[in-house]
Amino acid sequence: MLYLAVLAACLIVTLPLEWVPGARVYRRWRRVVRTLLPVVAVFLTWDALAIHAGQWSYRHLTGLRIGDLPIEEIAFFVVIPLCVLLTFESVRRLRPDWWRDR
Repeated sequence: MLYLAVLAACLIVTLPLEWVPGARVYRRWRRVVRTLLPVVAVFLTWDALAIHAGQWSYRHLTGLRIGDLPIEEIAFFVVIPLCVLLTFESVRRLRPDWWRDR
């Protein structure tokens, strides 16, 4: 349950970014889906192939699985990119010229 708790904490910590700097990520859910879908598809496929080949395994998780993939791993590939997207959009909103500082 610790893995799921850490993922939940990541969501909770980045959730205020939706409103405080006005990231507006959750309001544009279609864009979020289009952004996350390739990431989730590629990495879940990669994980599934590695598990099937015996190169990767998971222990000490809840035991809930979809196919060969633990629910925690599926959640990871949704939650972490979503948190990154919230952070990126917040920085972009607060500092529109951040990339010029280099």
